[in-house]
Amino acid sequence: MGKSPHGPIAPELDDDQWQRFTAFGEASDVAAGEVLFRTGEPRPDLILVESGEVDVVRDALPWVGETLIATLGPRTFVGELGLLNGQRPFLSARMRTDGRVHRIDRDGLHRVMAEDSELGDLLLRTLWARREVLREGPAALTLKFIGPGRSAETTALRRYADRLDLVYTYVDADTPENQALVAQHGYQRSTMPIAVVQGEYLHRATPGQVAELLGLAYVNDDEGPADLAVVGGGPAGLAAAIYGASEGLRTVLLDSIAPGGQSAATSRIENYLGFPFGVSGDALTDQASLQALKFGVRVFAPCEAAGLAWSADPLTLSLADGTAVRARSVVVTTGAQYRTLGLDRWEEFERNGIHHAATPLELRQVAGEPVVVVGGANSAGQAALYLAANGCPVRLVVRGDGLSAQMSSYLVDRIAEDRRIRIHTGTVVSALHGDAALEAVTLSGGVDETVDCRGLFCFIGAQPATDWLTGLDRDEHGFVRTGADVLALGPAWQAIGRSPLPFETSLPRVFAAGDVRRGSMKRVAAAVGEGSSAVASVHQALMDLSA
Repeated sequence: MGKSPHGPIAPELDDDQWQRFTAFGEASDVAAGEVLFRTGEPRPDLILVESGEVDVVRDALPWVGETLIATLGPRTFVGELGLLNGQRPFLSARMRTDGRVHRIDRDGLHRVMAEDSELGDLLLRTLWARREVLREGPAALTLKFIGPGRSAETTALRRYADRLDLVYTYVDADTPENQALVAQHGYQRSTMPIAVVQGEYLHRATPGQVAELLGLAYVNDDEGPADLAVVGGGPAGLAAAIYGASEGLRTVLLDSIAPGGQSAATSRIENYLGFPFGVSGDALTDQASLQALKFGVRVFAPCEAAGLAWSADPLTLSLADGTAVRARSVVVTTGAQYRTLGLDRWEEFERNGIHHAATPLELRQVAGEPVVVVGGANSAGQAALYLAANGCPVRLVVRGDGLSAQMSSYLVDRIAEDRRIRIHTGTVVSALHGDAALEAVTLSGGVDETVDCRGLFCFIGAQPATDWLTGLDRDEHGFVRTGADVLALGPAWQAIGRSPLPFETSLPRVFAAGDVRRGSMKRVAAAVGEGSSAVASVHQALMDLSA
């Protein structure tokens, strides 16, 4: 940011704004050198500076000393976007001079967002702008990933950080300029990816380990049960969480990877209402996640749900690590899991060449190289166009006789006109080839040949992620029945004297929306509508519980 920044990252509050803002906090006199918050400590406050100056610094790391990020003066505030989601700070703040400050804790912060729309918008815009600036400067060294660019484990770390909009630095261990540096530091490929979190080294790092150190793993620091727990952070889950929180429900959102779901893997959605020039799945997820934070949703990831125990009140979700999440109502929006082709060495190459998403993260791994896209629906078509537009020769492999059966006509027309895309109908991928990484695939059917392939992008549908929901009424394919579609009603319904509400499952106060629900339309807009509509039923069910 630089010393004494101004503009969108450090707006100066006018008299009226200052008086309204300070009403949410507590004032205190502070001395020069006093630390206001420290890197890694839980639950930092937002700091309003009445007088004096505050230095924001990146603490010393094992390989570099302390760095001044910014100095903030009177009528500004000190804090970063992680305040809204409970992320532990990755920078420290201390008084440069004697002064007076006002501290606003997390509850007060959410009151600002809920009760004063002007201040709430100013705060959100400023915190977001600061994060965008911080990711380009020395603050990004507080979280560093080191690993091979085509490694599935490295990609998982980067995808997690990207979807949660974390500030981080990535070092590709495979590039010629980095290989010598990696060897010089003694990093071993067998222990990669390596995550360096505020100077602490994690070998064979996973998103879950990183989340623990950043304070983004689930913890119930509010003691009581949440009003609403949303399981799954795709479009339906984000919509349910946003509508629930904006309507006064204390809401937590849990996702096994990070918010976004399958839509985040889509390079371009062109028929979504309000986006005449299209929108990428990543961009849509970023804006929805920011909106969720605005309304006070607590987002926790990675948090994989493993079970659901019903009781009169509250319900209990069990996470894969054994943690219990208590909530008065649950909306299941876990979507679907990607299907695979079932070929020899599939799992091996999923670590190095097979992808289920086409975003800038995957593009960097195959830039300019020949790729194969498998599938005949919209996701496959969007991926083929995106990869071709960014320099990759593309073969689109479709089992059926044509594209029009499952793909929107606008995509069919664009693909037919794009000379960079070769279409193979009536064709399947029958074999995978390569040493450490995918190098070629064999096509059979409409053509019979082995072709160069540095990336296989597979979009052949998905199956509902419901194996953990053993107590719910599901159809023969695993999709959850809801509302009037529920066939089996247990004794719990007799006690409450009603039948399932729209989107309610065979268990009272447990709802399902989006791709996981039987009869849902598998489209982003439909999922958003279902997630928001399910919250209306949640309110009704909670009212019945209180009656």
